Amino acid sequence: MSVVPEEQHVKRRAAPLFVVVTDGELKSLQEKGHTRNDLGWLPAFPHVLIASSSNFLFGYHIGVMNGPIVSIARELGFEGNSFIEGLVVSIFIAGAFIGSLSCGSLVDKFGCRRTFQVDTIPLILGAIVSAQAHSLDEMLFGRFLVGLGIGVNTVLVPIYISEVAPTKYRGSLGTICQIGTCLGIIVSLFLGIPSENDPHWWRTILYLASVPGFILTLGMQFAVDSPRWLCKAGRLEDAQKVIHDLWGPSHVDKAIEEFQSVIRSDGNDLESRWSELLEKPHSRVAFIGGALFVLQQFAGINGVLYFSSLTFQDVGITSGALASLYIGLTNFAGALCALYLMDKQGRKRLLVGSYFGMAISMLLVVYSITSPLDEELGHNLSILGTILYIFMFAIGAGPVTGLVIPEISSSRTRGKIMSFSFSVHWVCNFLVGLFFLELVEKLGIAPVYASFGAVSLLAAAFAYYFIVETKGRSLEEIETSLNSTSAANDK
Repeated sequence: MSVVPEEQHVKRRAAPLFVVVTDGELKSLQEKGHTRNDLGWLPAFPHVLIASSSNFLFGYHIGVMNGPIVSIARELGFEGNSFIEGLVVSIFIAGAFIGSLSCGSLVDKFGCRRTFQVDTIPLILGAIVSAQAHSLDEMLFGRFLVGLGIGVNTVLVPIYISEVAPTKYRGSLGTICQIGTCLGIIVSLFLGIPSENDPHWWRTILYLASVPGFILTLGMQFAVDSPRWLCKAGRLEDAQKVIHDLWGPSHVDKAIEEFQSVIRSDGNDLESRWSELLEKPHSRVAFIGGALFVLQQFAGINGVLYFSSLTFQDVGITSGALASLYIGLTNFAGALCALYLMDKQGRKRLLVGSYFGMAISMLLVVYSITSPLDEELGHNLSILGTILYIFMFAIGAGPVTGLVIPEISSSRTRGKIMSFSFSVHWVCNFLVGLFFLELVEKLGIAPVYASFGAVSLLAAAFAYYFIVETKGRSLEEIETSLNSTSAANDK
């Protein structure tokens, strides 16, 4: 029980100076007062939206080569060479690997905002070099530069959003980057349609890829820096202003106190060492981050996306662009659902449910292929399983993986752990692309899809046992809790 003063509204009647309220009622009163000072999600939204334009570029560059690759091959002289065509499409993975590894050090030194602006240089130059390419070497160089920028961005965006977004809305705002990726894919597919009739249209759509880069450069000039990085850099007043403007005045003192407590615990030097990822508790988080991306990629999302066009052809949808558009819209719908559910259901539940749904979807596809069903029914079940798989991926395995890793990372090593985790992502992405078709040719599509389902079940179990729920908890609260758990386990 707690005692609080009562306001004396009626002067004619003598009122008691104090009333007794329960602890639950007191907590309710405190929460109402706190809510009045809570600015909600809107002040942080423009900054998150600007950062998520990087993911729009990521999605755009994923889809932009699908339609015009034949025209590019014909004009640059490698038509019919499937190896070179694959190299042009995928060389940006090599750049992305290097970019992701370098991002952690850049974020530690310069903060997210300046790193975003520096990163637009390879993104803009890569798009322009690719668009004006008159030789294979120029095209490969341009695609490599784009990959370099994409690699930095994929690490940078989740870190920035997790550190700028208010705790209550961090999950939903973190999902916007996934929506940005989906929109980028859809826009690139729409813009690529004229390439079927115009053999030179590919130059136009590659030039257009530079526009979001310029917008990102300008937008970041008006965006805020991470209050956590500002505090670590000794810019306390700037950190207080960001918290005041984005989270609300009632959050300033508590947030700064938490930031400084973590800095005292971790050390106040800006840049961490890579060797720290081998030390506890950072080694456990690095293991979880790398394992999540290994499981995500070997659960087969890129293989299913690649084979989906053939699946759609079986039911009469012969246009590759139209099939890709259906896939893009499904991905977008799933991301919207994740936006709504992330801060309601929590990361762990979405991740486990997503992978379990992906496993069921693969089982449905395998059943449609291997069972003696009516041909039309089999094709329809295969389409249903494919659509359901992509939708379930977009609800959890896609957005949650990139969001939860910075949430469970310490402030000191967040950049390095994200760099390591995404470098693992790009290596696995490359390996799946390299061996998928060969495995399909040797084993058949049913065993390969069955293996995707098995990995999805393994991923669901991994998430259930290794992922802690981060919904509604500040990054500092999560870090303190994990450090305490690690220390207790060492005893």
